[in-house]
Amino acid sequence: MEIVADLHVHTIASGHGYSTVLENVQVAKRKGLLVLGIADHTPSMPGGPSPLYFEARGHFPREVLGVRLYFGAEVDIVDEEGHLDLPERILRRLDFVIVSLHPQVFQGGSREVNTRALLRALEHPLVDIVAHPGNPRYPLDYAEVVTRAVQLDKVIEINNSSFSVSRRGSEENCRLIAQEVKSRGGWVVVSSDAHFCEEVGEFGEALRLLEDVGFPTERIVNASLENLEDFFKRVAQRRRSL
Repeated sequence: MEIVADLHVHTIASGHGYSTVLENVQVAKRKGLLVLGIADHTPSMPGGPSPLYFEARGHFPREVLGVRLYFGAEVDIVDEEGHLDLPERILRRLDFVIVSLHPQVFQGGSREVNTRALLRALEHPLVDIVAHPGNPRYPLDYAEVVTRAVQLDKVIEINNSSFSVSRRGSEENCRLIAQEVKSRGGWVVVSSDAHFCEEVGEFGEALRLLEDVGFPTERIVNASLENLEDFFKRVAQRRRSL
């Protein structure tokens, strides 16, 4: 299966990323990716960038070395009410918004508490993607989360680093999530969650899981430029409707 884009890539701005935008682009080009999405952590993450980093996105290039670039963020859910740690005026300036749960920001709680936090974040009209929902640290009602994500036309991420670098124990949860998304006709995106440039474009474990469950390629956002362009059109339409 060919993947044309990696939409979850970190830089040194995240505080615990180890590569620059240019270094990430160079690896993306070498690995044959056509599109790269920079999605650094947000201010609540220890060591994360200030809001100004995201407000100043006008300096961010649209293409480098022939690789198309999108500027997003991996935004933290900060409480069980699903509040996000960037204000709407900044979220509007981003090309795409990923939301996620991290123990450095929100400890979480019961399955019900975690599910409520994620569902409320999903309701935010500027949220586009849910990152690494298979993390065993945050038990979730997968059927409820996926059902609502599909209803709202939000994308579920299958995060390759969950199988190797971090969030160990995620694989079976990710399998259940992928099956839920498949059964409901939703969308997934495959991501590296790279924190070092050589991790960019590494999707092997995530792709194997999707192949195992027979997930349709036509419902993987970054499996073709056509799918990707359709995704960004839907994102833009949501923003125009606000």
